[in-house]
Amino acid sequence: MTVETFPITRTDAEWQRLLTPEQYRVMRGHGTEVPGSCALLHEKRRGVFHCAGCDTPLFASNDKFESGTGWPSFNEPEPGAVETSVDRSHFMVRTEVHCAHCGSHLGHVFDDGPPPSGLRYCINGVALVFHPQE
Repeated sequence: MTVETFPITRTDAEWQRLLTPEQYRVMRGHGTEVPGSCALLHEKRRGVFHCAGCDTPLFASNDKFESGTGWPSFNEPEPGAVETSVDRSHFMVRTEVHCAHCGSHLGHVFDDGPPPSGLRYCINGVALVFHPQE
């Protein structure tokens, strides 16, 4: 099995110091936050959502929409910001989304989103940091 390396790497101990316990569980342990639990679900200001692990810009606010799922949802990521892989956990096959720069788990992408992309990037809010537009 090939282990992927990313431009930004940290030891497990460094990740534990950098992230909150909930962020670590989700981003490094491939967990999921409780639906509806993150304040960023209701964020309506203009700006950019960054990776909580490395501050890479991931999603623009104009690509965010209300999916009714309980997690922040986006039509598409910023170019080159995320990568995907097959997730076969929980007896199903899904497409996992992770940060292309640090490898942190962000959520999943589904093909049931609105136009123009038809995609729904369903992202754990704890994996994001919002930077409002000035």
